[in-house]
Amino acid sequence: MDASQYKDYILTLLFLKYVSDRSQVGKGSLVFVPPGCTFEDIVALKGSKGIGEEIDKIIGRLANENGLRGVIDVTSFNDPEKLGSGGEMVDRLSRLVGIFDELDLRAGHAGGDDLLGDAYEYLMRHFATESGKSKGQFYTPAEVSRVMAGVVGIDGQTKRRQTIYDPTCGSGSLLLKAVDEAPQGLSVYGQEKDGSTWALARMNMILHGKETADLAKGDVISSPHFVDDGELKLHDFVVANPPFSTKSWSNGISPAKDDFHRFDIGVPPPRNGDYAFLLHAIKSTKPTGKAAVILPHGVLFRGGAEAEIRRGLVKRRLIKGVIGLPSNLFYGTGIPACIVVVDKDGSDRRDAIFLVDASEGFAKDGPKNRLRARDIHKIIDVFTKEIELEGYSRLVPISEIGSTENDFNLNLSRYIEPLEADDLQDLDGHLNGGIPDHDLDLLADFWSAFPGLREQLLAPERDGYTRLRVESTEVRAVIEANPHFELIGHALDRALDEWWAGNAAAIETIDVGVEPRPLIAGLSEDLFERFEDAIPLLSNYDVYEELMVYWGETMQDDVHLVSAEGWLRAARPRQPRQVGVTSSGKPKLEEPDLVIGKGRSRKQYKLDLLPAGIVIERYFGVVRRELSALSTAADNAERMADAFTEEHTGEGDVLEEVLNDKGKITKTALAKFVKSLRGDPDRADDLEIGERCQSLRAAAAEARKVAEDAEDELHRLTLAKYEELDEAEVRACVLRDKWLQAVKRRVRDVLHGRIGDLTMRIRDLDDRYAYTLDDLREEEEELRDRVNLHLIELGAEPVTV
Repeated sequence: MDASQYKDYILTLLFLKYVSDRSQVGKGSLVFVPPGCTFEDIVALKGSKGIGEEIDKIIGRLANENGLRGVIDVTSFNDPEKLGSGGEMVDRLSRLVGIFDELDLRAGHAGGDDLLGDAYEYLMRHFATESGKSKGQFYTPAEVSRVMAGVVGIDGQTKRRQTIYDPTCGSGSLLLKAVDEAPQGLSVYGQEKDGSTWALARMNMILHGKETADLAKGDVISSPHFVDDGELKLHDFVVANPPFSTKSWSNGISPAKDDFHRFDIGVPPPRNGDYAFLLHAIKSTKPTGKAAVILPHGVLFRGGAEAEIRRGLVKRRLIKGVIGLPSNLFYGTGIPACIVVVDKDGSDRRDAIFLVDASEGFAKDGPKNRLRARDIHKIIDVFTKEIELEGYSRLVPISEIGSTENDFNLNLSRYIEPLEADDLQDLDGHLNGGIPDHDLDLLADFWSAFPGLREQLLAPERDGYTRLRVESTEVRAVIEANPHFELIGHALDRALDEWWAGNAAAIETIDVGVEPRPLIAGLSEDLFERFEDAIPLLSNYDVYEELMVYWGETMQDDVHLVSAEGWLRAARPRQPRQVGVTSSGKPKLEEPDLVIGKGRSRKQYKLDLLPAGIVIERYFGVVRRELSALSTAADNAERMADAFTEEHTGEGDVLEEVLNDKGKITKTALAKFVKSLRGDPDRADDLEIGERCQSLRAAAAEARKVAEDAEDELHRLTLAKYEELDEAEVRACVLRDKWLQAVKRRVRDVLHGRIGDLTMRIRDLDDRYAYTLDDLREEEEELRDRVNLHLIELGAEPVTV
């Protein structure tokens, strides 16, 4: 089934399971679940002949009771064309219901964080990925949504009474991520043209605790829903990601006679509706409000009617800024887009437009690109504070934009020159050798971080040119031997320790019921501020990114575990859970983190919060080092045995006849072979080889057994230690040994990456200019001499030129 279809079944069941489980708790949801409509009632239908029809009836009753007609009942669970008929439908739906039956969603909101809503968003993002170009428009990437919320000024000071509106809200993801940035909440409004996508949005709002969000269905251009006294309802914040370049945007209306005067500035082209949505957003914004609309770059420079609209918007000072985004961010298209930011407040005083070219700041994420945490932070910082950065952002006077040369063209490349300088080739360097000093001068940040390093690595060759003092393979070692390299490492550790200690009060609050988002917000912003110009070669964006990535990969899950279960319970070893079924039909379990014993008596454990390696290092470091020595000894013994065996199993060698069909020597076959040689004086040397092979293999097996027994004993000690740990010890292990040390490692890796960049640049420059014109002439002469020798041998005249 296509993703655009099966998402409806999965998301509907997720919704039903959630509201059913929450109804048992008796709080936290405005959805009423009538008797006979719980998920347990659906589970009871498993295996029954009329399962599809009965599920539809339950959904229908739930929809009627809660005003959700056309929301949760748009997908039929009794559709034979999609689900099969007869027993096929019964089996398929029974298995699907069984999957959701295993979930317990009663604690869907853990510590103020909407886990179920996040899971729903996760599913929708992946459905958008799988649905392809034509179906991905219902989802706006969360990272872009956060940027939009930031640039329109949604933050901790935003009041709950203020309103946010998305005229093309899709599944509601943009609205929800924007509201997330306002801790006090916002009043939510939206409109969506597609009925099934509108239904997704309604369910999405309920799962995120926004049951009161007012979402309308219909085309926002021809039939805007939110109207007060014949005028469009005005909002504090408007955000939108409309479909790009819609050709039928004017269906059902006469733009020149628009009742709401949205097109007074100008009427967009009949077959391109990009400006229609921007003008609707502007008209829906309060006189003190702000709007952010995602549009293709063409709106910045296309001519005709769009040029006239652009001219009018600039002259009326409505556009505060434009942010150019990387290409391939969105699921509906791979083209680069921009965010046009409108700010009506203070437009009468605006004399410049702030432009940002953020097109190069992203990470690859499968088939798409993705804004990193550092990219989001940088865009918002630079835009809201109007920080001008060479090659990235610029406050451009409207007089310059409206000049004869530019004629109100807002194409970013007209005003922002790329920062990356061309890697120019130096002809003199190629002809006569030597690294040009001007190339080395571009590495000023490194020379500043490591005083004296330039002189250590490089020596003057001639005026304006330099040569390496050391072999190119030794460059990195020289850098790392520079005393300032170690000093920077110590300064980095010290700064991170101070950051951690400075946030001790917040960190100590991590316990049952803690809210993860405010926690990471405080930790990350304090880290960002502390590291501004604090460590050479590292920006605060570098350090911030590493914390946020580690938060997403590990810390966030750990905090959720502690919030739900407490420190001790979350740290206890547990049995691995089933994650699937093997090809033979047996349960497939999670990979264990701790294994004790062998064979049928083997016991496996999974560790969620506190890894075994940390407990072992803290409490059994000496034992671990002894085990490491035993493992090394076993490895060495096995290598000796393998080398001896290989030496004597070649063609015609003594042990060749002992090899089995797979080219291996078994213990039994070797023993039988040695026994057959005893008493044969003619094969005394062969017997010695066989016995030596036996001895080496036995020693290797014994060494391996000793190592494995020691490892098993260490695992037993570790398992017992988990039962002895008190909460203070668990906290210390997780907070310092796991979290802080992981952040330190990640940031050090960034520093080492910078050293790698310097190393490669110097080696590349050395290679580039190592081969001079004299070298070419010498090689030419050598080749000519060799050719002439061959010609003379053939009786031909030698080459004289």
